[in-house]
Amino acid sequence: MTRINLLLLFAVVASALYLVRTQYESRKLVTELDRANAQAHKLEVEYGRLDVQRGAEATPVRVEKLAREKLRMRPITPAITMYATPRGDVSKLGGLANFGEAP
Repeated sequence: MTRINLLLLFAVVASALYLVRTQYESRKLVTELDRANAQAHKLEVEYGRLDVQRGAEATPVRVEKLAREKLRMRPITPAITMYATPRGDVSKLGGLANFGEAP
């Protein structure tokens, strides 16, 4: 009878230790899940802010202003347009032309 009692006591203690361990791991996983959810929310907020900022930066008026000021671009006019003309025998090239070559 004493052996059975000791065996049952050992089983109860082992079961209790296992229960404590699984509860600890469960709490640890829940904590990690909460942190991950908080990080995901933070990233969503940051993405929304950056998306709004990107939309503000990409307005046509702003792009045109930056093109004029920083890149020194200007609208095309016939006065500044250069036309390329083919040189050489176009029939030998199968419809392709040598642009910019000297005759």
